Parts: sequence; structure tokens; C-alpha cells
Amino acid sequence: MQIKKFVLIAALISSVSCSLNRGGGELVGTRNSKKWFEPTPFGMVLIPTGSTIIGQNQEDITWSLSNPPKTVSIQAFYMDETEITNDEYRQFVNYVIDSIRRQRLVDEGFDEFLMQDRQGNILEPQRLDWNRRIDLRRNEEYKDALATMEYSGDDKIKAGEINTRKLIYSYSWFDFEQAAQNDRYYDPEKDEYTGGFVINAKGEKEAIKSRSSFIMKKAVRIYPDTLCWLKDFTYTYNEPFVKNYFSHPGYDNYPVVGISWHQAQAFCNWRTQLYSSSAKIQVQDWRLPSEAEWEYASRGGLIGQKYPWGGPYVPTKKGCYVANFKPKRGNYIADGGMITVEVGTYEPNGYGLYDMAGNVAEWTADSYDESAPFITGDLTPSYKTIPSETDNRILKRKIIRGGSWKDVAYFLQNGVRTYEYQDSSRSYIGFRTIRTKIEH
Repeated sequence: MQIKKFVLIAALISSVSCSLNRGGGELVGTRNSKKWFEPTPFGMVLIPTGSTIIGQNQEDITWSLSNPPKTVSIQAFYMDETEITNDEYRQFVNYVIDSIRRQRLVDEGFDEFLMQDRQGNILEPQRLDWNRRIDLRRNEEYKDALATMEYSGDDKIKAGEINTRKLIYSYSWFDFEQAAQNDRYYDPEKDEYTGGFVINAKGEKEAIKSRSSFIMKKAVRIYPDTLCWLKDFTYTYNEPFVKNYFSHPGYDNYPVVGISWHQAQAFCNWRTQLYSSSAKIQVQDWRLPSEAEWEYASRGGLIGQKYPWGGPYVPTKKGCYVANFKPKRGNYIADGGMITVEVGTYEPNGYGLYDMAGNVAEWTADSYDESAPFITGDLTPSYKTIPSETDNRILKRKIIRGGSWKDVAYFLQNGVRTYEYQDSSRSYIGFRTIRTKIEH
């Protein structure tokens, strides 16, 4: 028995030694892989690593939200060439509907919607089978099981209408920033944290118990607020947009609106998971851009210019407007669109990005604070906070950039910053996503 143990240990040592000595004793590393290549994501453009001067250039209206100029350096990232459209966001909505349906059917005992091996045994851990079709016409049992997803009682107006309030997307993420701040509380000898706390996704303080304490969890209603067209404007007839803007195919290529900051964050997480489930390469997460990243991209490689297209004017020499905004008093259609217009209607900036000025303002990842431009650094600056649910609303402001179809030209400037509350949804605010490029 002792001899067998010795032989086993010797074999293990020999195996490890062979692995460590690969390369004949030279320092060759641990991987034997080919040169790594990161393809450009569909519908995105590469914003190269570089530095520029961000901040307000010329015009500074009295009592405006000042943004002093400063030089910053930004790492390369991919950015959506247009704002997220209604049809693209609808893909997210349909995914949530489909996933809730499959989970409901599983809960009702329909195990055929779980992944199984060739012998018909359910795989562990349990996973939903996305390849099996839900045929409601041929299977009345499916239809009955899914009836709870529809409006009922006094809320019911027509049969089969999905209750959009139940379209909730739950997700989680690891908060590296809080982990870094609390690393000093870790005791390696006891293998536990002593002291310190984290702020969860609800903004509540929690004592650190383990690494899992840094996993934040969030549940978000993801259907756009279609009533924003009436909430945002008094004494207007915007009912056609309430009924049709998100659902009608005529608006498919228009920027999605009625999306809160939390919903935009949920979309980013879903897009990351969607890619990760099928891609064979490891990439960075999709996310909202920081305020500095957004402005760096908006400038399109130009330094010191007022607008994404350069020069100080919004019309061309021929009098044609180059963005969708409010050019004159009440004459919204002077630029070619009364409300939003299809993405990509106007010419792109130097990086190939469309509508960085006008159409809809865009959410960024950063929190708004008057002092943020003064206290943030010059290396990929960002300012983020996690307010609690009971905190004053002033702490729940998020930066929006670019101006919109209802704004005057001042808000179209590269360096002008303003804000909206993170739980608000507006008919003039949308978003686009970015993904940090892995430099090599």
C-alpha cells in the first residue's frame, strides 16, 4: 500500500514538473494560445484610446451647470453607432416575456422546458431550454398556465393582453469598487471580514460577511413608460405617441424613450448575458458610458469644438440644420422632425457616431454633482454614488448628455451637462451602450 502511494505521488510530481518545465527551463508563461483577437460588436464602432479636452468651450449661460475644461485620457471602447432603437429594446422585452413564460411553465410541472440529456433526464443545475417552442394554439394547458401573465379582473380591457407590470428582469453583479474599499477589513488568518460594510443595490448598509456581500442584486420593471408623452407636456395631444411609438413598426428605427436609468442598466446586463451565452471569447461587460467617455466620443476626435460636427453653428451655409432639436420658437419641424426622427438621419461625427447631439438626450453611468468636474481625476474620470431609497432625491440625479428634440441648441454642445432623476422616464431621454476594448 505504501509503495502504491509513493508511485502515485511520484507520478503527480512528474506530471507537475513536466508542466512547469515546458520550454526547456525558459520563462515561456502558462498559455499556449494563438494571438488574441476581439471582433467589433455588431452595430458598434471603435472609439480609440486617446486624450482630449473635455468641458464647456465657449457659451456659459448665467447659472448654468458649469463644466470647466480639463484634459483627460480615455481607454478605447466600443460604442453603439446610434441610440438604442425601439426594435432593439423590444428584443430585450421579448426575452423577458419568453423567460418568464418558460419559468412559469416549469413551475406548473412542464419539465419539457428544462434542459435534458439524451436519455430524457433533467440536467443539474436546472436550466431553461430555449430551443423548445411554446405553442399556445395547440396546447391549451400551456395557455391556462400562462393566464396569470395577462391582465385580469378590472384591469382587463381585451383578452390575451400581457400585464407589462409583471415584466421584471432580475440580475446581479459584483461590485469591485466596494470590494476594493473594504479589502483592508479582510483577515487572511481567520479567512473572514472583520468590520466594514457595503451598500446594497437598494442603498442600505449591510455588514460584510463574505465575498458574496459584494454581489449586488436588482429587480427592474423593464417595459417603457409609454405615458411619458403625456406626463412630460401639459395641454398637448400626444395620445398617438402613447399608443403607437413603442409598438408600431413605423417607429421601429426610432430611439426608444420612456426608459429610466435603472432600465438602461438592466438592458446592459441583459446584453452582456446574451452575448456571453453564445460567444466563445471573453470580453468586457456592456455598460452605460461615463460622462467623460460620452463627451470624448461625442467630440469625434476634434479638440476645442463646440458641437460634434465641429464649427460653432447648427445650420449649414445653405441653412439646413444638422441635428434634431428645437431650432425656433415652436417650429419643431424646421430641422426635419417634429419629435424624434429615425436614428442615423443626420451625418455622423468623426468617429462614425450618429445623433450625439439632439434626437434624444442620453443616460450616462455617472451621478450628478456640481463639484464632480473639480474632484474627479484625469485618467478615465468617473463619479458614481449609491443612494439609499430613503435618501433625498438630490442624491439620485444622473448625468444626461447631448440634448434632445425638445431642447434649444445650447444643450447640444459637447461640454454642456445636465441631469435627470434615476427613476424618471422621459419622452426625450434614451441611451446607448459601450464596451471597454481589451487592449493588446
